[in-house]
Amino acid sequence: MKKRFPLIVKISIISVYLIFLAGSIVRMTGSGMGCPDWPKCFGYYIPPTSEKQITWQPNSFYKKGMIIVKDKTLFVAQNNLKTGKEFSLSNWKKYTKHNYAKFNKYHTWTEYVNRLASVLSGFVFLFLIYAASKFWKENKSIPILTYIAFFFMLFEAWLGKTVVDTNLKPTVITIHMIVGLLIIAILLWLHFIVKDTEKNYRKYDNLFNKLLIISVIFSLIQIALGTQVRQFIDEQIKLSGFENKQYSLMNPSFKFYFHRSFTIAIVLVNLSLFYINQVKSLGYDIINWVIFLIFLEAITGILMYYAEFPIGTQATHLLAGAILFGMQFYLWLQSKKSSVSKSNM
Repeated sequence: MKKRFPLIVKISIISVYLIFLAGSIVRMTGSGMGCPDWPKCFGYYIPPTSEKQITWQPNSFYKKGMIIVKDKTLFVAQNNLKTGKEFSLSNWKKYTKHNYAKFNKYHTWTEYVNRLASVLSGFVFLFLIYAASKFWKENKSIPILTYIAFFFMLFEAWLGKTVVDTNLKPTVITIHMIVGLLIIAILLWLHFIVKDTEKNYRKYDNLFNKLLIISVIFSLIQIALGTQVRQFIDEQIKLSGFENKQYSLMNPSFKFYFHRSFTIAIVLVNLSLFYINQVKSLGYDIINWVIFLIFLEAITGILMYYAEFPIGTQATHLLAGAILFGMQFYLWLQSKKSSVSKSNM
């Protein structure tokens, strides 16, 4: 199991990034409330495929916990029941966590796939915990980091429920995103401990290391701002309709302008890292991918604003940002290791 641990860590990282991808598609398609309850979807373990399934019908059977839409309101069955000819409120209870009562099968199944990705990642984490426990005597930092990552995964699940219960409250979505990035950072740290064991060939540079820390912090700030901008877009879409989302940035908020302008600072910091790495031959190859991802982020951002959200750009923008953060963090771990190697010489 110890030999397979690096592979399990890699699969765990991929599974979390798949959640980011699924979540970005949910945001891109406006499917965040495709399932109005959690963890079930309209009271089903497997979501409904037609509006008829969640619309009250006379002389029909309903199981306890099933949700229906009646008069633009969600109702939950209090017990297993068979309806009569008339709707009886005594058998039902209003769903009070929010007042969103719409059904769109495409949104429902998009959100459901997002939840399946989270469940899959949860099973992967169980294997990760089991494998990490084998290292307790050898290196306690491995199981401890794994337990912390799993705790954050449980916290993420609770946040996912809270996102739905609060009808996509912006602050909850932002926290949800940041915690996901923290999980990525912990998993990459684990990967670094068990995999980056070869003789260190990289050089340490104090300015390079400090700029790396700034770049990681800047990315966290930018991603948090991005979730706020995305929420502004979602609110505009609610007003104008999803089919008119190209108009959602006609009158952007201050956060959008700050998000866009802050990109300049991010580009300058990371280009400085690239320059220092090249001039001083430090040997950090990941910086090339960092520059590519920043370029991709800038291009997708420009396309969303000027080309009216071409298909796939929102998902690419969000996923690239998450991968960028991960690479910057891993780069910092490499730099930190170089510092330790230098001090031991």
